[in-house]
Amino acid sequence: MMQKAIDLRDRIIVALDVEHPERAREIVKTCESHVGFFKVGLELFMADWFHTVDWILARGHQVMLDLKFFDIPETVRRAVEQVNNRGVSLATIHGNDTIIKAAVEARGDMKLLAVTVLTSFGEEDMRAMGMTGSIADLVYHRARTALDLGCDGVVSSGLEAGRLREGLGEKLLIVTPGIRPGANIEERHDDQKRVMTAGKAIDAGADHVVVGRPVTRAVDPIRVVEQMQAEIAASLAG
Repeated sequence: MMQKAIDLRDRIIVALDVEHPERAREIVKTCESHVGFFKVGLELFMADWFHTVDWILARGHQVMLDLKFFDIPETVRRAVEQVNNRGVSLATIHGNDTIIKAAVEARGDMKLLAVTVLTSFGEEDMRAMGMTGSIADLVYHRARTALDLGCDGVVSSGLEAGRLREGLGEKLLIVTPGIRPGANIEERHDDQKRVMTAGKAIDAGADHVVVGRPVTRAVDPIRVVEQMQAEIAASLAG
């Protein structure tokens, strides 16, 4: 499998899923010697609008804006237009065909990622909602549709990344959350259900992995980042 030429420091996207902008900036300053890509989600964005996004970009880093746009098509179109020309590298959207089409039509230079199935969602949740089939099938269907409609990539767990890469090719950008350090993968106690280590996710076909709490709550965040980068480098070396 051919891997995209992505710098190792950009393979890991550190998720700034925190309440206060000050804390987000502390995390960036701590990690930026080793990481050049950061995710701003809904909580931080509502607290600080574009200020932290602009601050991160001014420091020479990339931003994934994870707002998961989902509304009527015209509203999504206008929302995406608000993000154009802000320097954001990746933005996330939810939705059906018409919503995705509207977002794609409004997209500027940034890349759009369609959210497939949240990593906090498990097979038991599907059964509880009366849904048939498997999560893997649902993820693949949504990813194929998003790619056909012009999305640049998807957000998918590492458990589905291999099938997506094999079936949909190298053009698809795969960003994988739900990443946990290998030592903690079986003893985690959080809301993520479909998890994988960074090395295994990249080996399966992911281009980037999104890591939040394992880094941001670590006693030594850089040590955790270095361990994950070593896993990723070993995976890329084959």
